[in-house]
Amino acid sequence: MKRPAAFLDRDGVLIVDSGYPHRPDQLVLIPGAAEAVKRLNDAGYVTVIVTNQSGVARGLFSEETMHGFNALLVERLAESGARIDAVYAAPHHAEAVEERYRHPDHPDRKPNPGMLLRAIAEHNLDPARSLMIGDQPSDLEAARRAGVAGHRFPEGGDLDQFVAGLLTG
Repeated sequence: MKRPAAFLDRDGVLIVDSGYPHRPDQLVLIPGAAEAVKRLNDAGYVTVIVTNQSGVARGLFSEETMHGFNALLVERLAESGARIDAVYAAPHHAEAVEERYRHPDHPDRKPNPGMLLRAIAEHNLDPARSLMIGDQPSDLEAARRAGVAGHRFPEGGDLDQFVAGLLTG
């Protein structure tokens, strides 16, 4: 049986968007982030981070640094009993300094739905029962293109309050 998923953008939803965050000191959780992920876990959602990471393409940090930072985020959430089931990142950009990341419109880079579609296929997810929480129009467009309900998280919000409203509404 296919399971519902909660697709979560990283910067601006789970962590404070400080402008290409990639160092441990830049990992600042949004208020209510861990509680929100735990609430989604308890409600039966597979939790998946889907994040554009053009900082890699722009040469600001390496792909290895990005993976390490994402792993640190997963660990930090787990310390509060919140489980992230998968992380998908798109390090591509049309103006990448490194050729292997240069692409005019990579299928994984939101607003394209590639990361969501891969997760749906790889984790046997039901897009019709899934949701996406993002802070940018590109997040909502990627959700729409993947057949997933998109919800815009407001800047300065509490993620757990936001998720609680989605689950009861």
